[in-house]
Amino acid sequence: MPLPLSPPLSPQLARSRTSLPEGDGWAYEPKFDGFRALVFVDGDDVVIKSRNGKPLDRYFPEVTASLPSGRYVLDGEIVAETFDTLGQRIHPAKSRIERLSVETPARLIAFDALALGDDVLVELPYRERRAALEKAALAGVELAPVVWTADDARGWLDTEEGVIAKEADAPYRPGERVGMIKIKRVRTIDAVVLGWRPGKLEGTLGAIILGLYEPDGRLREVGHSSGFSAKEKRELPARLAPYESGERGSGGPSRWSAGKDLEWIGLRPELVVEVTFDHVSDNRIRHGAKVQRWREDKQPSECTVEQLEH
Repeated sequence: MPLPLSPPLSPQLARSRTSLPEGDGWAYEPKFDGFRALVFVDGDDVVIKSRNGKPLDRYFPEVTASLPSGRYVLDGEIVAETFDTLGQRIHPAKSRIERLSVETPARLIAFDALALGDDVLVELPYRERRAALEKAALAGVELAPVVWTADDARGWLDTEEGVIAKEADAPYRPGERVGMIKIKRVRTIDAVVLGWRPGKLEGTLGAIILGLYEPDGRLREVGHSSGFSAKEKRELPARLAPYESGERGSGGPSRWSAGKDLEWIGLRPELVVEVTFDHVSDNRIRHGAKVQRWREDKQPSECTVEQLEH
């Protein structure tokens, strides 16, 4: 008998909010930074699909091997030491995948059960699906932590990628942004403006390049910010012109282009901005930072990489 649920199947999605919902009707899990995965196990056959329905099992053989034989469908996240580690696995070479599966192994964290045996669980409320997942006690399957009050979850906003809040009495709705909320961790640093990149329109700014000082005094590029209004994009080139260092790059990879062909204009390290961001990977801001204010009161030398560790 085939599984009661089979691909294609879309995962339930979350809406964004800036604060935790309060009240008795919510369950809370930490937000993970990995690849969303729907896992279909039928006997010894394992199929793992991404959020967009693409196969993941061939890229993570160690995850496939860790799943016990049985009949179940799980929703979860494939995680590793860093998100960059996961990205390196999406590669056509089997030999590379096998090597990295040993050097930088990934694992599955399950947070929902959509089917167990012949029973489809998607119409059950979350609290019953979670209880069924715990009762199933699938050997080798790591379960996401869950708490039932906002106060108990609040610490994850400081230590994890954020929090996923789920309506405890809501069913699972594949592909819909209902019944789930994501609250991302927001972090703040002061960074030196190393340079800027022109925008698509002539005479405008597209992004500023951000840097932090290493303990040895070296100023290292750590990311960029492109979240400016149309007015700011027109005005910033003139504001930054007095600080230009004379360094420019165009037509080839530069020390500030991360291997891309991007034009850049270097600046003397005299300007400081306060930026918010929500994720660091390999000591770089992975998600685009947003400038909150320009810090005339801050010395560039105070902008150190230690800020990324907190």
